[in-house]
Amino acid sequence: MSVGTGSPTLPRTPAGEAPLLAVRDLHVSFASPAGWIRAVNGVSFTLGAGQTLGIVGESGSGKSVTSRAIINLLPRHGTVRTGEVFLGDRDMLGLAKRDLRHALGGDVALIPQHPKVSLNPVMTVGRQITETLRLHRGMARRPARREAADLLAAVGIPDPKRRLAEYPGQMSGGMCQRVMIAIALAGQPMLLIADEPTTALDVTIQAQILDLLKAQQAERGMAMILITHDLNVAASYTDQIAVMYAGRFVEFSSAREVFEAYRMPYTEALLDAMPRLDSPLTAHLAAIDGEPPALVGLPPGCSFAARCRYVTEHCTRETPPLQAAGTSQHLYACWNPVRSASPEPPTAVANADCRH
Repeated sequence: MSVGTGSPTLPRTPAGEAPLLAVRDLHVSFASPAGWIRAVNGVSFTLGAGQTLGIVGESGSGKSVTSRAIINLLPRHGTVRTGEVFLGDRDMLGLAKRDLRHALGGDVALIPQHPKVSLNPVMTVGRQITETLRLHRGMARRPARREAADLLAAVGIPDPKRRLAEYPGQMSGGMCQRVMIAIALAGQPMLLIADEPTTALDVTIQAQILDLLKAQQAERGMAMILITHDLNVAASYTDQIAVMYAGRFVEFSSAREVFEAYRMPYTEALLDAMPRLDSPLTAHLAAIDGEPPALVGLPPGCSFAARCRYVTEHCTRETPPLQAAGTSQHLYACWNPVRSASPEPPTAVANADCRH
């Protein structure tokens, strides 16, 4: 897995094969009465088969917009201004509508944040799963129904044959999320994007759903992008973490390094805001002062400067590039990084490999 700041040459996996997903210098904007909202600003990374990338950050940081741009599923007022997205050798941003419909739900699948909103309330669960099987895998009605029952069993739904005849309104939120996973897996995707898949679920069900996703990924060899605001979730279920702020990746590293050797003050603030089991019962949760910037007419300098405890004058004048400490694969975008006492001076990079 690798990440960069510009439009890098396509990196190679350790096995010498091209990555499954390559995103290069992605910029996404939305039209508004105040001007163009720059929701994604120069995101680049690659992802290999079987790898998991976690994208974390506050609401409005650009996580979901990035995922929807990757699959060319932006709303009408959203525009990819520049950039490239390749799934294998397929140009996702250049696909004709017919080819895009075939790719979505087939080679790439999305698990949305709110399953009960995404599922059709007037169609049975069985019909919604078999629709994907018939469209993307060309299965006849009876084999598709048998496969749908097998998929429900695979995602942990008991008595799957009976459940095929039920409607989403007859199921709990956790069950509906399992149905969404079954629909996503029905097309046998190479890439699975899970956009806050457990936000509305309690902690126990959340862990079950995430364990299920990892098990299915391992069994099927899929690449996965897990979008979350919860660093604990990202640390437990991903290989690499990209911390996103104001439409940019501001830190990129292995899950372990993000916790143990973070450099970006925003990452430190996110970690400080996490509840801890060893905190006194009377302790107040830390909060990040201020709000994320409006993404219309961003001023020069670091976008986090107004909220940063380490801000200097330089931070407000020039936007920091994504950089690494020497030959490190740990990247960050900061002029005055946390834990900056390093034997290796930081070096700006156009594209640094973050393979594992």
